[in-house]
Amino acid sequence: MSVQSHILTIARLVHLDFHWALVCCTTGFQFQQTSKPVNMSLDELRKNLSNVDRRLIEMIAERQHIVADISKTKLSSGAGTRDYAREKDVLNMGRDHAAELGIDPDLVENFLQMLIRTSLETQERERVVAEGKGDGRRVLVIGGAGKMGRWFVDFFASQGFATTIADTHIEDGPTQFRNWTDAGVDFDVIVVAAPLAVSGRILAQLAVLKPTGLVFDIGSLKSPLIDGLKELRAAGCKVASIHPMYGPGTRLLSGRHLIFCDVGDAEATAAAKELFAATMVEQLDMGLDDHDRLIAYVLGLSHALNIAFFTALAESGEAAPKLAQMSSTTFDSQLLVAAAVAQDNPHMYFEIQNLNKFGLGPLDALCEAAGRIRETVASGDEEAFVKLMQKGRDYLAQRRQ
Repeated sequence: MSVQSHILTIARLVHLDFHWALVCCTTGFQFQQTSKPVNMSLDELRKNLSNVDRRLIEMIAERQHIVADISKTKLSSGAGTRDYAREKDVLNMGRDHAAELGIDPDLVENFLQMLIRTSLETQERERVVAEGKGDGRRVLVIGGAGKMGRWFVDFFASQGFATTIADTHIEDGPTQFRNWTDAGVDFDVIVVAAPLAVSGRILAQLAVLKPTGLVFDIGSLKSPLIDGLKELRAAGCKVASIHPMYGPGTRLLSGRHLIFCDVGDAEATAAAKELFAATMVEQLDMGLDDHDRLIAYVLGLSHALNIAFFTALAESGEAAPKLAQMSSTTFDSQLLVAAAVAQDNPHMYFEIQNLNKFGLGPLDALCEAAGRIRETVASGDEEAFVKLMQKGRDYLAQRRQ
């Protein structure tokens, strides 16, 4: 194993902050530079590398205590968890130092970015726990055995809430119920995390039961839920609607978006936002109709594009191993995204396409765009093809701004 590969392996095994990360990197490289073994056997070289391992791990162990102190200091002083200016300085320093040592600057930058991210994950979790909003309050997560439902169960539990799960896929127990109505509605917060079609019915049933606590759904579409949300509002319930723009495997909310749709109860929306105040998630306000129109592109179009991509491959008649041997940077990148889509819940993806009243527009646009590309290629119209790419380049440049 090369020193570079070994450093990356060490990084995956431990959580570090970024302040001392480069010290760990350069220690290993300096050891290699100063050792310069001559005519050493493979076993001897590996023994030397193991010695470097131990030195790195010892530094990491010492360094972990410093990271904990940094986190405590930030909490006590009220300092923000993330400092983008500091991160930029560290990455620039890393690249400069790597160049001085004859190391690939991209390797060191990627390594430091990984360390920054793992550190932020730890600090964000500690802040959520320290500033916990629960204080023993009770929360019911309907659909809590699902992937996103489980994420919310863990999130609320970390804040000190007493969590109860309701889901048809679990057995009844002290804090879990197969039928959510058996749990009652005497909760400070009720989260509806069931499939979209089911969530609409649950919201309507809740409106009849009139819970006194905050109620919100996490649906990726709002069209199927609007009636239930309005019924809750008409019944005088505290109701909001949110959409997490991240998956159940998300550990760090910095750089992620959480959409809040006000359904006519500003106080309830503010209460929902407060639950995430300790995190670094970016909160976005959006109207219900605007939400579904934009989601038709953000989710609907992107899902459809990847489904079309792997469907074309699967029906091409070309063997997967052969295509793997012919891979390219673009092809491999697209495969990674398409593979993630292919492994997700097809029923949920169908709901996102089928239940959105704005859903067909982006699909029609995708079909039209594919047709135009085919037409320019079939006719040999290079000028029209170049114009398509230039138009896309200009649009994407505006999005980055």
